[in-house]
Amino acid sequence: MENPQIEMGAFKANGPQLQNGGLRSSMVQSWNLQRFVESALRSIRIVIFTSKLNLLLPFGPASIILHYTTSRHGLVFLFSMLGITPLAERLGYATEQLAIYTGPTVGGLLNATFGNATEMIIAIYALKNGMIRATAVVNSGLLLMAVMGLMFPAVLHFTHSEVRQGASEVSLSRFSSCIMLVAYASYLYFQLSGRNNAYSPIGSEEMPNEDAAEEDEESEIGMWESIAWLAMLTLWVSILSEYLVNAIEGASDSLNLPVAFISVILLPIVGNAAEHASAIMFAMKDKLDITLGVAIGSSTQISMFVIPFCVVIGWMMGQKMDLNFQLFETATLFITVLVVAFMLQDGVANYLKGLMLILCYLIVAASFFVHVDPQSSDD
Repeated sequence: MENPQIEMGAFKANGPQLQNGGLRSSMVQSWNLQRFVESALRSIRIVIFTSKLNLLLPFGPASIILHYTTSRHGLVFLFSMLGITPLAERLGYATEQLAIYTGPTVGGLLNATFGNATEMIIAIYALKNGMIRATAVVNSGLLLMAVMGLMFPAVLHFTHSEVRQGASEVSLSRFSSCIMLVAYASYLYFQLSGRNNAYSPIGSEEMPNEDAAEEDEESEIGMWESIAWLAMLTLWVSILSEYLVNAIEGASDSLNLPVAFISVILLPIVGNAAEHASAIMFAMKDKLDITLGVAIGSSTQISMFVIPFCVVIGWMMGQKMDLNFQLFETATLFITVLVVAFMLQDGVANYLKGLMLILCYLIVAASFFVHVDPQSSDD
């Protein structure tokens, strides 16, 4: 057996070292906790208290309270719109901070996942800056392909030229959806493959951009903080959007506005305010890659991925979903995408093009203001 006196002596000799080690470990843990708390408070101060638009944040909880306490759907709709506005601006800010770490392509794609951009964003953006020609052409081509996939089932239906009544339209929609998903997957690979000169003309030489090096900005919040804010803001926007959508019919009656006008014009403007704010913010800072990714990329994502994916999922579930969006809506989509594609094809922007796009948007808005959806799909 070992000598107890020797063990006691060894314990006395190593005791101070063990105590110092435990003290050092608890000090490190305390220091890390203090750093975490300071970082969290600093992040809250920057994200919440540095934007004057955040004064509208109380309208969000107020809309939820009104939803459960009153039947005034018009106020619920209005308060929800006001409550979403500052969240959209902060969502764009968080995306911008994350783009500093991930790069402009991933940053634009991340922001595009939060909704669908409309041609109004491109109009506002065209008033401010020029564009990258090849990027716009690629996205415009995808949008035209999406229009083709959505238009043929509607034409087949309304011309009554189906080989099998009711079945040919669904079969064509399913086939077109699969093709559109393949095209969108190829587009994503093209965007994320890391080709810096993917949009450069053949034979052109890349010149070092000194201005870009000078404009490298430091992030105000960390990468994981940006991701956390993106998640929280997206969750809150989705909650308010749910109350916003539920109040549409009541708001239509109380405000005396057609449901089609609220759903197609007002709701996308507010529901996609994140893209609106982000596109304008990035355009004002000459971040063209992110702006194009937000403005055109989100429209491409909805038309080339979300809609075809829903058709495929419905196919798997045994539901006969198709790409027939009725004649008026399909014609409107075709004309607006065509106008935007022609405006973007030369890669040159000026105030006249921006004004023309805004005026075109007003024509579309007026069309839906006087449009009533048919009661039957065969009308």
